Amino acid sequence: MDALSGVLESAKLKTVVYPKLHFTSSSWGIEIQQDSRSQFWRLLKGTCYLRVPGEKVIKMNVGDFVCIPHGSTHRISGKPNTTCVPASQFGKALRSGRPLFQGKDEETILMGGHFEFTPSVQHPFIKSLPKVIHINTTKELNLWLQQAAVLMNEEISAEKIGSKLILGRLVDILFVLIIRAYLEQVDIKGGFLMALKDNRISNSLKSMHECPEKDWTLNQLAATAGMSRSLYCREFKRLVGETPLSYLTNWRILKSKEILSESKENISEVASRVGYQSEAAFNRLFKTKVGVTPANYRRKSVV
Repeated sequence: MDALSGVLESAKLKTVVYPKLHFTSSSWGIEIQQDSRSQFWRLLKGTCYLRVPGEKVIKMNVGDFVCIPHGSTHRISGKPNTTCVPASQFGKALRSGRPLFQGKDEETILMGGHFEFTPSVQHPFIKSLPKVIHINTTKELNLWLQQAAVLMNEEISAEKIGSKLILGRLVDILFVLIIRAYLEQVDIKGGFLMALKDNRISNSLKSMHECPEKDWTLNQLAATAGMSRSLYCREFKRLVGETPLSYLTNWRILKSKEILSESKENISEVASRVGYQSEAAFNRLFKTKVGVTPANYRRKSVV
């Protein structure tokens, strides 16, 4: 399993797709407040501008995606400087059967939704995501992204049997395709996203993810990257933001939390699965990192 897939599998990505939004007034505008979820928008028809404080205004072309990975406050509107109403006010009017921004202007149609990571997952990948991701889907390299978006649009419009389940799976795929497209379109200088692009470091991450139980040494990890130990340690720290052994420890804790939440294996078995032969040592490390013992973590996660 590649490095990104391993991270997303442990992050337990949850996705929701919103009903399509239709506007027939050029003065439409909605403000979405800071949220823990990662919103995404795709323009299906008309004109649209998206503004995030501190960032350049984005004019979206039909077919474009914009993702707000950290749920930053943002405004989305038909004109660059339109006064926006809060999303809660817009939603309330929509649910009451009196939708806002209806007139006789050109129709604008938006598709949107959000991604959500398990709150307990703290990983360099999530932290390294930019404030805004804008994907121009007119480029040939984004063919898969375009096709996923077409399928999503059809499922939202048709509402056939199983559409909700299909949409959830499609949005999971969509998130990976957005990240892939971003890595291909943007010249990334550093951080975990750059580590994913670096075949040497990415291969080393893949090895750790697949075999957290292995008694890894720095020399062995450097060998997975095909690098000298000194170069490997320097590049890993520069891109990932922590040393290889520190990352390995944090990954083991992340995997142990996942196992504790999803299985009934005893603590010694969990410890062994993530590379610790001593249950006592595992307990001490887990409490240091998480704040509670593995047993207490399991009890809280089951409630």
